[in-house]
Amino acid sequence: MIKIYHNNRCSKSRQGVQVLEESGKEFKIVKYLEDVPSEKELTEIISLLGITPIQLVRKTEKIWKEEFKGKELSDEEIIKAMIENPKLIERPIVINNNKAVIGRPPENILSII
Repeated sequence: MIKIYHNNRCSKSRQGVQVLEESGKEFKIVKYLEDVPSEKELTEIISLLGITPIQLVRKTEKIWKEEFKGKELSDEEIIKAMIENPKLIERPIVINNNKAVIGRPPENILSII
């Protein structure tokens, strides 16, 4: 089943849900701010996306700028920061079996559904 890691306060994330609704395919919404992914789950998502952990971080978030910007962090420390502060996770993330994309722009989602 298709899964979207979603934040309803984000317009791009809402657009991602709309793309999935219009596709007619079944999907599950994961409200990742409430249902925070585990370290294992987030590591798997990063692997599916084919990126490094830092590429999944929203570097414009206030908490990143205040607490992490300019520091030398390991991949594990970056993942831990995202789990402790899920607002740092880029959104939306859509997973379909063994494929994943960040829905920015939302049209990226079409490539895996």
